[in-house]
Amino acid sequence: MYVGILTAPLRKKPLAELVPWAAQHGIQALEIDVGPGSHLDAATADDGQLEQLRGLLATHGLRISSLAAYGPLVGASEERVRQQARTVQQAISLAAKLGVDTVCTLAGMPVAGKSRAQTIAEDLPGAFRPLLDLAGQHGIRIGLENWFATNIQHLDHWRQLFDVLPDAHFGLNFDPSHLDWQGIEVLSAVHEFKDRIFHVHAKDVAVDEVRRARVGYGGDGWWRYVLPGYGRIRWGEFITTLRQIGYDGVLSVEHEDGAFPAEEGFIKSARYLNALV
Repeated sequence: MYVGILTAPLRKKPLAELVPWAAQHGIQALEIDVGPGSHLDAATADDGQLEQLRGLLATHGLRISSLAAYGPLVGASEERVRQQARTVQQAISLAAKLGVDTVCTLAGMPVAGKSRAQTIAEDLPGAFRPLLDLAGQHGIRIGLENWFATNIQHLDHWRQLFDVLPDAHFGLNFDPSHLDWQGIEVLSAVHEFKDRIFHVHAKDVAVDEVRRARVGYGGDGWWRYVLPGYGRIRWGEFITTLRQIGYDGVLSVEHEDGAFPAEEGFIKSARYLNALV
C-alpha cells in the first residue's frame, strides 16, 4: 500500500513543480485530475505533454494511481451529462496511453422525480454501458467514488448497482468518510465489497455530537470532512482490513479540510498515513 493525493486542490501548481514537491514530502502517487482546465485536460492533452509527464514521474519515482474525471453522468442537464460522458471517454483513452489502469468518476445524481434505486435500475445502465465497453477494450477499470449525494449513497445501492452492471472492471473508489457520518459500518463494507475496491480515498470526518443532538441527523452543521487522523475513522483498523482483503493499492488523500491550506494538509496527511502503511 502507498500514499497518494488527488491533485485537484493544487491546480495552480504546474505538474513540473507538483511532481518534485510531492516526492519531497513522501507522496508516492498522483490521482491526476483530467477534467476541463485541470493539470492534464483529457480533451487537449497531446503526446508532448504525456512524454514530459512520463519523464517527470520517472525522475522523481512517482506513479499515477488513477485519472480523475468527476462529474454527473446522469441527473444533470443534457449538455452537462454529454460533456461528462465525453470527459470520461477521453480519460479512458488517456489512461490507456499512459499505462494507467483506473479511471475514477461518480455515479451521477438521482434523476428528477426518481429515487436513487429507480435511477440505478433505469438510467445507469444506459450511461455506463458504453463507457464500460470502451474501458474493457483498453483493460481499464472504472471506480466510482461513493459520495453520499450521488446514486450510491449506501450499501444497498452498491449491491443494486453491481447486480445491474456486474462487469468485473466496474468498482469503487472507496471513501470511508462518506459512510462513517451516516452510521454505516466501514469495515463491514470493505469485507462485503472486497472484489470491487479498486482505489481508496483517504479522507476523514469529524462529528459535533452536541450539534447533532440538537438538530438531528437530518440537520446541518454537525459533521465535516477533515484530514486523515483528525476525525473518527480508525485508520489502523481500516488499513489492516484493506490488507486482509488483499488490497495493496493507493490511499489517495482527497483534501477537503478547510482548516488547512492545500499543501500543508497534504504534507500532514502523507506523514500520518506513511507511518501506518
